[in-house]
Amino acid sequence: MAGLPSTARVVIIGGGAVGTSALYHLAKAGWTDCVLLEKNELTSGSTWHAAGNVPTFSSSWSLMNMQRYSTELYRGLADAVDYPMNYHVTGSLRLAHTKERMQEFQRAKGMGRYQGMDIDIVGVDEIQRRYPFIETHDLKGALYDPSDGDIDPAQLTQALAKGARDMGAKIIRFCPVTGVRRENDEWVVETAQGEIRCEIVVNAAGYRAAEVGRMFGRDVPMMVMSHQYILFEEIPELAAWSKEQGKKLPLLRDVDTSYYLRQEKNGMNLGPYERNCRAHWASHNDPMPEDFSFQLFPDDLDRLEHYLADAVARVPILGTAGLSKVINGPIPYTPDGNPLIGPMPGVPNAFEACVFTFGIAQGGGAGKVLAEWVTEGQTEWDMWSCDPRRFTSFASAPDYCVAKGMEIYGNEYAIQFPRHAWPEGRDRKLSPIHDRIKALGGRFDAYNGWERATWYAQDGDEIFEEATLTFRRDGPWHHRVREECLAVRDAAGILDLPGFSRFNLDGPGAAEWLSLQVTGLVPKPGRIGLVYFADDKGRIVTEMSVVRHDENLMTLITAAVAQWHDFEWLKSRMPKDAPFRLIDRTEEFSTQILAGPNSRKILADVCEADLTLPWLTHQETKIAGRWAKLVRVSFAGELGWEIHTRVDDTAAIFDAICAAGQQHGLKPFGMYALDSLRLEKGYRTWKGDLSTDYSI
Repeated sequence: MAGLPSTARVVIIGGGAVGTSALYHLAKAGWTDCVLLEKNELTSGSTWHAAGNVPTFSSSWSLMNMQRYSTELYRGLADAVDYPMNYHVTGSLRLAHTKERMQEFQRAKGMGRYQGMDIDIVGVDEIQRRYPFIETHDLKGALYDPSDGDIDPAQLTQALAKGARDMGAKIIRFCPVTGVRRENDEWVVETAQGEIRCEIVVNAAGYRAAEVGRMFGRDVPMMVMSHQYILFEEIPELAAWSKEQGKKLPLLRDVDTSYYLRQEKNGMNLGPYERNCRAHWASHNDPMPEDFSFQLFPDDLDRLEHYLADAVARVPILGTAGLSKVINGPIPYTPDGNPLIGPMPGVPNAFEACVFTFGIAQGGGAGKVLAEWVTEGQTEWDMWSCDPRRFTSFASAPDYCVAKGMEIYGNEYAIQFPRHAWPEGRDRKLSPIHDRIKALGGRFDAYNGWERATWYAQDGDEIFEEATLTFRRDGPWHHRVREECLAVRDAAGILDLPGFSRFNLDGPGAAEWLSLQVTGLVPKPGRIGLVYFADDKGRIVTEMSVVRHDENLMTLITAAVAQWHDFEWLKSRMPKDAPFRLIDRTEEFSTQILAGPNSRKILADVCEADLTLPWLTHQETKIAGRWAKLVRVSFAGELGWEIHTRVDDTAAIFDAICAAGQQHGLKPFGMYALDSLRLEKGYRTWKGDLSTDYSI
């Protein structure tokens, strides 16, 4: 066993599929002075018991990119590193019971084709031809992916490890990390074998990522689920078919029932994602053990009874086979089910590549992405859906993580409808006027935890969750959103918009520094401007509104979900000895949007501001005796103002505007209407229209 070196350029904590992939890709990029530290043996966390499925399908463009890359890497990895691997490219059939599922498959097919994959929709006859043992009477069709398959997770990890070692990287096993500290702009990683100094640290600790995160003062948003799969004994009919055909059956996913069924040698592997799921290590009464290497949870087959019965009905030959083994192991989940890959929030020269629910399928791509973050400071693909900074502090609350993790697990195969708001973990951050908005009929969704009204229902409207499970535009909200848009066009509308991220940039030289960071001009005092921040490839990294108060004071306003991302983008580019400072003031203020041709009349009734000031100006005034900032800008595209208020004053100001608006046709509107109006005007949204997957 190699001894612990005293220094390294990069230290990776965790030796599963993702950690070794990160090491392999760093070495491949020429960064060979890298060391991976593993608490026990490689694969001893979640990797060793993983089923090893390698799909490309995803409803996320970035995850599909990662998974596609993984399949391409794995096909040639054994030869590239001279290490044998069992990788079976069998193809897969993803079954559809409903027209909505077929619509989801059409979208996935389009995404896959654009990425160069031969994903296709097939009918019932083709399903039967490819999978002769299946019952198809209730099916609408399937999505066929010829590149799907399964791989041996341990062999994959060892192959990546060998490749990294051959290029000069080091792996130290049985070397648990006990702490870290910062000295002279370096990290000192403390281990049971001594200390190692490095420039950069990567948390790739899998289901122990929260434990490692706490060493950095970081609360990783995650929890741990129990996931089971069942291995069956040999099935003679299957053995005979495989011998005759010279291949395995395609991997079957009955996603509307929520399980996969895979040929395992001449038997089967059944893996459900059950609704009656169980979280582990989720309370003080159930703490994570100090060591759980190569261990499993006790079998809990009662949870899987329904799925087993359904699988037997779908593939009747399964009913003739005996159970061989049950695997029940820990799988980590973030609150949205996507992994954490990228800069560790608030911590310099530290990165995360952890909390992978599908670490085998995504491991290859994750290593590529992590290596790009470390070596280039940016990634080829837009990876916002996996960026650790997409979650802010509220998302690390244990009860929130458990509620969302269980919801994601139980709906792992659920269709991601565009207007469906998941119910768990809600009401974490509320507007000062949340109760008023709710009383007006507001229907809500969460934006970085902030509850915002998406539309306003009236008596008799369908407001139950099932009504939103559609791809159709004319859901129960459609007519109400139309009315809201018309009110803004013809009279006036008011939108409550809590949670805007806002930072004060204050001090000598602040404007000059900011002008070097953006693509356009910093506005003059008394003005507001929209500015874009680009990377060295010309891709838009983020956008912010700049409210210039005076020569040395500006407020930067950005999306709620961009709070940590944008603050760090700015902070990381400021000189260490800068005479100006950046302060996060998000929690101190709230915002309302007043828009429409009658908006000037309404404001004239409640304040004495100069309402003739032109577009992109701002001024202070008083409404209902309370301070307010009027910003002459409207994302809705009509005449309008943003009204920025102190949190404690928001209710009084909202009430005054609503009272004055009664005679001017004022109507509340929500985020769906705003989205429609801004699209009509041609205004872009961050990570909706502005992405680093392309330049503009």
